[in-house]
Amino acid sequence: MKATEMKALIVSADMFEDSELLFPYYRLLEEKIETDIASIKTGTIIGKHGYKVIAALSLKQINPSSYDLVILPGGKAPSVLRRNEKLLALIRDFFEKGKAVAAICHGPQILVSAGVLSGRKATCYRNVAKELKDAGCHYSDQKVVVDGNLITSRIPADLPEFMREIMKKVKKEPD
Repeated sequence: MKATEMKALIVSADMFEDSELLFPYYRLLEEKIETDIASIKTGTIIGKHGYKVIAALSLKQINPSSYDLVILPGGKAPSVLRRNEKLLALIRDFFEKGKAVAAICHGPQILVSAGVLSGRKATCYRNVAKELKDAGCHYSDQKVVVDGNLITSRIPADLPEFMREIMKKVKKEPD
């Protein structure tokens, strides 16, 4: 599959970490990968630093089979999103089908709530590490951790490595 035939989904909500949503969004567009932004409801979501983006889809409108990649930015948004059963079901569907799932900073909290991290390797923002370990995850404090279809990173400074691994995955390059 060519990158241009792929379709990506970024899921977030108010108080997202601005760079962790915008950097992946524009990098995917640069590669001509159709990318949708979704949230709890459609409309404007506002980042921690004031950036505004339009969520064109609500979580209820998402058909998981339409997407090849989902990205979960961090910030404070994951603490709200992790309680949304539609999103948790979408994440489980991606894992069951072996589709690419990428989460950065607090984004892995959604993966904890979805119950998909047991036995997996991942990283996250340092304050979330205990939660990952308690979920049965093999936590590693590295810029980026790739475990099969799962790509995780810790902080905005890790975005170049995070996106490099995402692009390898979407372009089907070897790890």
